Amino acid sequence: MENSTQESHLRPDNSVTYDSPYPMYAMALSSTQTRNRHHRIAVGSFIEEFSNRVDLLSFDPETLTLNSQPSLSFDHPYPPTKLMFHPSTLQKSSDVLASSGDYLRLWEVRDNSIEPISVLNNSKTSEFCAPLTSFDWNEIEPRRIGTSSIDTTCTIWDIDKGVVETQLIAHDKEVYDIAWGEARVFASVSADGSVRIFDLRDKEHSTIIYESPQPDTPLLRLAWNKQDLRYMATILMDSNKVVILDIRSPSIPVAELERHRAGVNAIAWAPQSYRHICSAGDDSQALIWELPTVAGPNGIDPISMFSAGSEINQLQWSAAQPDWIAIAFSNKMQLLKV
Repeated sequence: MENSTQESHLRPDNSVTYDSPYPMYAMALSSTQTRNRHHRIAVGSFIEEFSNRVDLLSFDPETLTLNSQPSLSFDHPYPPTKLMFHPSTLQKSSDVLASSGDYLRLWEVRDNSIEPISVLNNSKTSEFCAPLTSFDWNEIEPRRIGTSSIDTTCTIWDIDKGVVETQLIAHDKEVYDIAWGEARVFASVSADGSVRIFDLRDKEHSTIIYESPQPDTPLLRLAWNKQDLRYMATILMDSNKVVILDIRSPSIPVAELERHRAGVNAIAWAPQSYRHICSAGDDSQALIWELPTVAGPNGIDPISMFSAGSEINQLQWSAAQPDWIAIAFSNKMQLLKV
């Protein structure tokens, strides 16, 4: 990880691009390698109709090649709002991919095929379901997945048993994102403009640690720093700011990163460093920041930046390969070496 305070532009020879036939949004990077030591990446189409696609790509970091695997491409109902691979880094004979949209779905990824495992639906009526905006896989207890929904709830699933562990009315309005901190602790953000922390051992209470400065300005995304659980980041709708929070001092952000020139769409903490975070937005830029011990009076500048061809709507920082960040814009997925 580069520690220079000078802004640097990532060079084109440090990037690899995949062109999809469709507009793209959801992405996931596998924690494990395939038998030929390649890394899997799942990308989802964003087509405003029922029929969508998820494609699996194979990335070889040695030759810097990305290849699609037609046998590992499948139809998905509606655009997936999120994709995630099983968080375990242990070598397995097959990988498991989760997707959210109308329901939470689990898929088994084999060498040459993908098979659906389960469709997890907590709707009390068979006619209608409230779309899922996002989900997060619990790294400490991988049998748990938490989903967020426009119906104001968060649902915690035991995916081994295929049952709901608990469902909470989490917010006053739509819940847009959810993130695990510890095995039984998660946080969520909502259209009501609040960040709330929940503990499964005390389901009657939640802690509000931040609220939008302008009432009812929705908070769109949430990222919990896995290297230092005191810190999390969130973004506001139509705002160029990334808000950094310290859960020990609620309400007042410890930093606000304000160098984007348009709305921020995605954030991801570095998997190997508690001080680095990446953000991307409608200004077509991905910025990497190093958080100082104390922010200066003029704010914080990014330590590196990358300009994409159009608005960046998604971002993932690879836990298995911390030197690589994936961004999605238009119909492209690009891997950037940092």
